This record gives sequence, structure tokens and C-alpha cells, in this order.
Amino acid sequence: MISSTSNSQMKNLTLLQKKPRAREEQGIFVIEGTKMFEEARNAKLLQKAYVSETYYRNQIAEDPNYFDNLDYEIITDSVLKEVSDTKTPQGIMGTVKMAEYSLENLLQAEDACLLVLEDIRDPGNLGTMIRTAEGAGITGVIFNESTVDIYNPKVIRATMGSIYRVPFYRTNQLIDTLMLIKNYGITIFAAHLLGAAYDTEGCFLKKCAFLIGNEANGLSEETSAMADSLIRIPMAGKVESLNAAVAAAILMYEAARQRNKQRDSETNIKR
Repeated sequence: MISSTSNSQMKNLTLLQKKPRAREEQGIFVIEGTKMFEEARNAKLLQKAYVSETYYRNQIAEDPNYFDNLDYEIITDSVLKEVSDTKTPQGIMGTVKMAEYSLENLLQAEDACLLVLEDIRDPGNLGTMIRTAEGAGITGVIFNESTVDIYNPKVIRATMGSIYRVPFYRTNQLIDTLMLIKNYGITIFAAHLLGAAYDTEGCFLKKCAFLIGNEANGLSEETSAMADSLIRIPMAGKVESLNAAVAAAILMYEAARQRNKQRDSETNIKR
């Protein structure tokens, strides 16, 4: 049993949560909570689990085989609380292998509908976008290097497990990536205050990508210039803009609505 935060494994857990470079070098990231643990375990992504004494006793009482075939360490409740990134830890943490996705695979999707992010800084926003992307059927998320690290603990928690299922790609050259997106025949729509209201009757039916910019400053001029179309979300009152994650959600679900409507129409015609 691990009973000290000076333990080398506990020091490494803390390092992994605080340092993106450590995560990158080791190829793993930290998860917390039962849901994230069980999903990682089922997906065979879990490397190792760290369980508090109380959590271990409770799980063994319910299911004596719960920890079978699992690499894990039992640690004291106080130590887990110290190394946890949350105020009220659930009693279980783990390390998970990082996923690897290629940009080409994201762009080659037959029904590509991408979310492209520039300089998103808030971990909660990025995590929410990834979670929403899964719900809306987005085929991939692309973000530039100045966007908050996707493996930041707060981002991971906000995804609520979607981090395991939504393909993503971090690019060091956003403009070059946007050019490649266009070369694949994917229409780029940029959410922009100077944009025109989008067509609700079918503009998102073909391959498309939504560009969302920084929470405070929006998209850069250079990035906006790469878009095929600048669009805005209709708003009443004196509101000029929406939270980045909210704006992204509206556009992603509008694309889902249009595509679902088309599928339903095609199904009815075949009948």
C-alpha cells in the first residue's frame, strides 16, 4: 500500500497532471473517477489504476472480482486526496495511453464534418466542445498548438469520456492544415461577427468544417481569410457574441439537424 506522496509513482501522477511535456514524453495522461476509469478499462486503454483504501473495500464488497486482471495500486485515502486534481475525488485514478490519429484519416471521412479550433484557452470549453462533438456526430476535431492541451485534467473531466471516442489532431501549422482541408473538398465555415446568417436549408449537408476562435478575440484575420464562408448565429437583443463552446454546439447541431433531415427524406423516398 502506498502511504506517502513522496512515493515515486505518486510524484509521477502529480507531474503528469501539471506538465504537458511529461505527458507527451511518457505517452500517457491521468484520469479520475469511476466513469472515466471503467470506460478506459473497457476500451483497453488503461495502463494502471490507483485506488484508495475506502474505494477498494467498497468495490470488493460489491464484486470480489472487480480488480481481476488489472494492474493497480492501493493508496491511502489521504494520499489520493493529495495527488488528485479534484476537490472531492471519487477514490480512483489511472493512467491511460494517449490515442494517435492521423490528419489524413480525419479528412478522408466520407461524411466529414469537422470542428477546427484556434487558440481555445479555457479547459472547460475545449472539453465541452469535444463532448458536444460526439453528441452531434462530428467526425473529428482539429486544433492549433496554442489551444489548451487536450490532456489537461480539466479538459479530460469535461469530455465525460468522449476523449476516448472523438478523433482529434493537433496541428503546428493551422494555415497549412486549413489549405489541406480545402484541398480535400471540405467547405470551411468560420463563425465570425461579420458573417452572414447561414442557410438553414442545406449548407452543411456536404463535407464541411467549422472554424471557432479564441474566447476573447475570436479568429485571427489570417485564419478567417482561409474560410470559404463567414457565418454568424442569429441573436436577439444586444448580444454580440456567444461563448465559444456554445457557438460551436449550435453550429454542430445545426449540421446534425440538416443531415438527419436529409437522411429521413431519403429514407421516405425509398419507401
